[in-house]
Amino acid sequence: MYPIHLAEVFDYFLSMLNNFIRFLGNDTGGNMRLIILDTSQSVGKWAAKYVVKRINDFQPGPNKYFVLGLPTGSTPLGMYRELIEFHKQGKVSFQFVKTFNMDEYVGLPRDHAESYHYFMWHNFFKHIDIEPKNVHILDGNAADLVAECNQFEQQIKEAGGVELFIGGIGPDGHIAFNEPGSSLVSRTRVKTLAQDTLEANARFFDNDMSKVPKQALTVGVGTVMDSNEVMILITGAHKAFALYKAIEEGVNHMWTVSAFQQHANTLMICDEDATLELRVKTVKYFKSLMDVHSKLIEQQKTT
Repeated sequence: MYPIHLAEVFDYFLSMLNNFIRFLGNDTGGNMRLIILDTSQSVGKWAAKYVVKRINDFQPGPNKYFVLGLPTGSTPLGMYRELIEFHKQGKVSFQFVKTFNMDEYVGLPRDHAESYHYFMWHNFFKHIDIEPKNVHILDGNAADLVAECNQFEQQIKEAGGVELFIGGIGPDGHIAFNEPGSSLVSRTRVKTLAQDTLEANARFFDNDMSKVPKQALTVGVGTVMDSNEVMILITGAHKAFALYKAIEEGVNHMWTVSAFQQHANTLMICDEDATLELRVKTVKYFKSLMDVHSKLIEQQKTT
């Protein structure tokens, strides 16, 4: 017989109650939505359609900018490609959009192939009609890194706050460089990267650990939580356990993506592979809402 700890029993039932409340989506909790699509390509296309609709519905102009938070990495690449195509088709303009990127390495030149400045301009910005002055990416080469982070927070505030913050997650559930153990109320800051992160990133630097930046600048979990809406993209079986932690368990600073259970307007978009660790009833529940979720990307018909 194993001893029964009342505290563990209480925590278990409290977690179950929180999940039940969250699934009901009533006024006692945030509005957690999970969109389950067939493939990672479908995730990129759906996310891009949603961004287009949000920008167009907002009707931005010279005195009313749409403020967009953006990630880097392989997961959002499909979304960026689709957004470029929608722009070429005349379905969306970024002329009155301001962007804030999640993070940047410390010490890498802007034109380095692995810098996030290079990533964003090469994969997205140079293909659309955004004004360079409206692009905000943290400067990992600033003389005063702390001042750079504080200024970034101030720029977000002066822009009126982020309307839609898009993010991806790592297999350990981190968002931006908010790795396991990060404060869930953290702000933009200098972050020393964990050994696991350095090893994972070595493949981008000729598998030479000495070339991998040891620090990065990153928005905090609290920074993203301040946005009006958060959209998280999750693809692949290697992200399945992180999605399980984000959806089915309680808020935990060791899985920073779980913080967005507490956000008033969270949208998670995943492919089938990423659902492998979820309960069958959880998957069925969210799939049953697809008709409702499909309306989120329906464009207004013009007469």
